[in-house]
Amino acid sequence: MKNTIAERIQDFLKQFPPFDVLKKEELFSIAGQIRVLYIQKGEYIFQQDTSCHEEFYIVREGAIGLYRDVKDDQDLVDICDTGDLFGLRIMIIKKNYRMSARADEESIVYAIPATVFEPFIEDNKEVNRFLLGTFATHARNYYTETEKGQKIDNTISIEVANDLSALRSITYNKKPITCSLDDTIQDIAKKMTKKKVSCVVITDQNKCPLGIITDGDLRAKVATGFSLITDTVSKIMISPVVTYSKKLTVAEAQIALIKHNISHLCITKDGTIHSKLTGILSDHDVLVSFGNNPSVLIKEARRVKKIQKLRYIRKQTEKLLKSYLEQDIPTPHILHIISEINDALIVRIIELSLKEMPSPPPVKFCFLVLGSQGRSEQLLATDQDNAIVFEDVDEENYKATQNYFLALANIITKGLHTIGFEYCPAEMMASNPRWCMSLSKWSSQFKDWMTTPTEEGTLLSSIFFDFQYIYGDATMADTLSDVVFDGVNKSNRFLGLLGVSALQKPSPLGFFKQFLVEQNGEHKDTFDIKIRAMMVLIDAARILTLQYNLKGVNNTLQRYSKLAEIEPKNADIYESCAKAYRVLIKFRTRQGLLHKDSGRYIKLNTLSKKDKLRLKRCFRPIRDIQELLNIRFQLKTFM
Repeated sequence: MKNTIAERIQDFLKQFPPFDVLKKEELFSIAGQIRVLYIQKGEYIFQQDTSCHEEFYIVREGAIGLYRDVKDDQDLVDICDTGDLFGLRIMIIKKNYRMSARADEESIVYAIPATVFEPFIEDNKEVNRFLLGTFATHARNYYTETEKGQKIDNTISIEVANDLSALRSITYNKKPITCSLDDTIQDIAKKMTKKKVSCVVITDQNKCPLGIITDGDLRAKVATGFSLITDTVSKIMISPVVTYSKKLTVAEAQIALIKHNISHLCITKDGTIHSKLTGILSDHDVLVSFGNNPSVLIKEARRVKKIQKLRYIRKQTEKLLKSYLEQDIPTPHILHIISEINDALIVRIIELSLKEMPSPPPVKFCFLVLGSQGRSEQLLATDQDNAIVFEDVDEENYKATQNYFLALANIITKGLHTIGFEYCPAEMMASNPRWCMSLSKWSSQFKDWMTTPTEEGTLLSSIFFDFQYIYGDATMADTLSDVVFDGVNKSNRFLGLLGVSALQKPSPLGFFKQFLVEQNGEHKDTFDIKIRAMMVLIDAARILTLQYNLKGVNNTLQRYSKLAEIEPKNADIYESCAKAYRVLIKFRTRQGLLHKDSGRYIKLNTLSKKDKLRLKRCFRPIRDIQELLNIRFQLKTFM
């Protein structure tokens, strides 16, 4: 007899993941065992802290609110509407519900039994991919607002995470620490401490795994007094262990750890407990496999012991950047996240470089990044600009001290080059003696640029005054900031010359509103988006924040935001400049990712008419801010 209800359910399910990847007969089998629930408004499907059901749910019609109980009130966490799943993750890990599910309006919900769905978790890789994404993002709880007002994931892009990891074999520790049943708890605790590992696997004479002890077991069973350190390991070990073969994928590992509620999996030769142990996989290994999660990238950068391995993290950062652009995440958010990762990479390179030096630093020092990096605006891995400031020493010790930091800087800049940051063609790096000096010499240099300005000094100050502390003694960076603002307060002429530089940047458009391109050289017939568009906005923001003594505000977008607060009458100009800069920096970044370069020189014949119009709209604020600078600093008197 024809099952019309099952067919209707089947037709509905096949529209939504993970059911859309199942075969017709598989889906019909599931549909035939589903319960149809009619839920009145205000009625609960399940409540927080109660035992989880042996089924999960998908909304057919209506809206189900997920609420977290807080004292006498409830916080709305999420709203599930047509096609949304809920209760799946908790059903797999078999814990009490962490939220309540309540109908916000009259609803129809399908209840899908665990026994029907669980076989697909084990056998279907596409279902694995879906679950991996769902678990990684904790069921859509982390999001922010895009410029279009859409909710997007703030920690990990499901699509990119799946592409990177879901079906790829996972990396694990191939040299697990083991012990025998005769060892005492004290023996293995010493071994774990010495080897700096989080677990020990107990094996038999054939190296087959018998049990496992983790840091958590030591805390729960020994530190609490339930067992003595003189007891043998058999008293506290977890047995049997969960085993898999070396072909384990990231998706399988993630699901296995959640399903069994454990933190480690044993890798054996044939995937069973009756074969030789060949490795150990931890939840940290799975976490690292989510290569486009910014917090994971930063944590992993701090753990890396070889500079070469940081290159992988930088590559993952580029993929993260690409996914953020595809999701249209707000520019300030992108700048903040990518800058945080870049800073973590640089800090780790400095730490590893210091270990290569024959002795510790002779005096305190400070490592600074400059230019776009100093403004937290370096999204692509372009060339590096950096400097070292070291503590003042006697003249007789100066050369030796400088030589030490030059040697250190050579290792650091080489490390940055290794992970993808090109050497600066103009050698504006700490490995250049000009940019590796004592605090007093740096202070004198800054003062000279401001009191006796030259064309070179004006150019250099526009780069070096956008510095940011990265590592070492932060007070040195603060001292240099004080020098800069003190000099600015004493010399309006210096700001005027900086303003002239901003006005003399080549125009983006000609008399007939056509793009002006490079006339000769390597980049002939391309449009220089950096010099002809972005630099005017950068320079203007810097000059005006210097005028107002706005310390600690280096980012161009933040500068315009502050200026809009200080000068409400010119807020429209500053806000339009910020908007234009957001468009330009994203445009350049997309071009760089597309052509695998800096994105600076654009071939106009590759752009659509829509893109050309978007660029041209950004040029009006450039004229406005140039006119503001011209009037405020009476720049015609300097020209």
